[in-house]
Amino acid sequence: MAEAGVARQPKRGFFRIAGLVGLVLLAGCQTVIPKGRAPAPPVRPQETTGPITSALPQDQTRHRIALLVPMSGPNAAVGQSIANAANLAMLDTGGAKLRMTIYDTGPGAGVAAQRALNEGNKLFLGPLLAADVRLVAAMTAKANVPIVSFSNDHDVAGSGVYVMGFAPDQAIRRVVDYAKSRGITRFAGLMPSGIYGRNASVTLIKAVEASGAKMVAMQNYDRNPKSLATAVAALGKGQAYDAVLIADGGRIAVAAAPLIRKGTSPDARILGTELWNADNLIANSPALRGAWYASVSDSLYNQLATKYRARYGKASFRLSSLGYDAVLLSVRIAGDWKVGDPFPIRKLEDKGGFAGVDGAFRFGGDHVAERALEVHEAAPGGGSVVSPAPRGFDN
Repeated sequence: MAEAGVARQPKRGFFRIAGLVGLVLLAGCQTVIPKGRAPAPPVRPQETTGPITSALPQDQTRHRIALLVPMSGPNAAVGQSIANAANLAMLDTGGAKLRMTIYDTGPGAGVAAQRALNEGNKLFLGPLLAADVRLVAAMTAKANVPIVSFSNDHDVAGSGVYVMGFAPDQAIRRVVDYAKSRGITRFAGLMPSGIYGRNASVTLIKAVEASGAKMVAMQNYDRNPKSLATAVAALGKGQAYDAVLIADGGRIAVAAAPLIRKGTSPDARILGTELWNADNLIANSPALRGAWYASVSDSLYNQLATKYRARYGKASFRLSSLGYDAVLLSVRIAGDWKVGDPFPIRKLEDKGGFAGVDGAFRFGGDHVAERALEVHEAAPGGGSVVSPAPRGFDN
């Protein structure tokens, strides 16, 4: 496992951290890469018995924080990308206040969490998967150690668990509000079967109602051509609609758009979710020209991606920014955190929020990251931003 350190940062507002983000992404710092080791054989957490002794030396001058990500197994590539970006942030910010240790959740999140607790870590960054968060949360609650998870599942938030992943409901609300501001009053929705689709349906209906517009049609589909075509055709059997939200990724959106253009509302504005961000299929589809979708800003992330490729010789996963920003968040709070004390959990709910590669964000009472989102218009070559993200929060 690799370790690195971070310097103390000012605590007043996310604007100073925003300046830090721009500076550290342009800085040329050497990155610590986790030492390679053969992955341990899979172990079920419930099969682990007895305490796991600490392998780390005592540290009286730095805060211990744990990064829990899959470094082996099917999600290893994503976990490695998050860990690499977190290491970049650790080194970019200086090297004095924090000690971060990486724990592989691939063989078992419970095993990783127990080791991290035994080794004295006071803050967990990760895990990535919601199931792992649920397992780890039961362990950290007893130790009063908070979790800043990379999951986007709202259901795991609360009781010391903060969800940092990109929340689809916020992107839906943002694009609906923007569409309403541009005169769209009749909305329709195409929703995939499953949990994501059900949650997106509820969010869309509530967002449309809150905007003062009208929901005129909603259809679900399975992810196959026949089901999708049937769902699009069914949308046209009711009232005409001004806009239709496709709550799915680029592959489905590209397949659905031509069907919509041939239907009863050919001029309807097509809307998307945060799943469209960084999806090249969206920009390359003529039928999606002019579509709107909301997401975090990519301006600073593009700088991180360039630096990441130069350092590691490969492209980063889009989720790697969560690792970078989680470290910046830790640096910010470390300024008011006395070594040896429990992590000051209430600092995570600073109403002024924080800033990072993905822009401004803050945790509210629901422990889910509220993000400042921008609205994009799709077009060949990458499209444009038609509604910039707010720089911060007014209340």
